[in-house]
Amino acid sequence: PILLGVSPFGMIYGVLALSAGLPATLAFAMSSIVFAGSAQFVGAQLIGSGAPGIVIVFTTFVVNLRHILYSASVAPFLKHLGLRWKCLLAYVLTDEAYAVGVTRFVRETAAPSRSPHTHWYFLGAGLAQWGAWQASTAVGIALGAQIPPGWALDFTVALTFIALVVPALTDRASVAAALSAGIVAVLVAAWPYRLGLIVAAIIGIVVGLTFEARRAPARRRS
Repeated sequence: PILLGVSPFGMIYGVLALSAGLPATLAFAMSSIVFAGSAQFVGAQLIGSGAPGIVIVFTTFVVNLRHILYSASVAPFLKHLGLRWKCLLAYVLTDEAYAVGVTRFVRETAAPSRSPHTHWYFLGAGLAQWGAWQASTAVGIALGAQIPPGWALDFTVALTFIALVVPALTDRASVAAALSAGIVAVLVAAWPYRLGLIVAAIIGIVVGLTFEARRAPARRRS
């Protein structure tokens, strides 16, 4: 089911990357090297709009900050592995692979006898998603090459990000962060070099962390 959910986004990315002006080889290389859906959508749009490299790097870094939390969460289960294994698993660490992997790790921890090879399950989940993402990106690029240049596909970028953001709005902190970042992004949209995106991202992070900090004492009291 996870692969079925990932594939449409891979195809949409392939189409949008071409519509943003990226060559097919670069669009596919992003899927192979970066392998991070949200960052690829953002990066393709920023590259297509001529944004400076520092803006592209910082914005995609902010988009992927959640992977730090994912890594910290699975680190206790992978501490017995060598550096090569950890680097490989870090590469295939995505939202979906994390969800599948951490569920298996927790289940193994609760079992009477824990298998020392659970990381292979994590790797398998990540590689399966990687393959589906590459294939769907290729399909999207092939479809995008057939779309007439006069067709405006810019609106699909907004629809895609709505589909990515809405499921993440699970509490007040995330809602406040998204609203504040969105409002600021609109207000500073005219800033040169897409610098408004960086400002909006920073403000969204600060607002989200502020809400989380205020909620922490209430959790401890309860």
